[in-house]
Amino acid sequence: MARVTVEERGTFEVQEGARLVLALEGAGVDVLHRCGGQARCTTCRVEFVAGEPERMTEAERAVLEAKGLLGSARLSCQIECDHDMTVRLVQTASNSGLEPGKAPAEHIEPEPVWITRP
Repeated sequence: MARVTVEERGTFEVQEGARLVLALEGAGVDVLHRCGGQARCTTCRVEFVAGEPERMTEAERAVLEAKGLLGSARLSCQIECDHDMTVRLVQTASNSGLEPGKAPAEHIEPEPVWITRP
């Protein structure tokens, strides 16, 4: 099990290998995922306080780079919970007024090609 701490929300245990976006949602966090967890919209982004993963998907890197967010945020839909981490939410359904979006699949989409983060 991995422990995920969400600032101002608490700490919870998640199944190792779970997608962070689904772990957050399963813990009652109203995280956005407008594109359905496809690494396209960046509404599921988080900031890492501790435990940022060393790897990311090529899809995550491409969208973060295109939107000028590379190095300042990560996409929770592209992160596996394989160790303890602490995150800060950037957007939620309640603070944005948006609906969460289509439910993400259990496994990372698109098929992940892993790279070392910059």
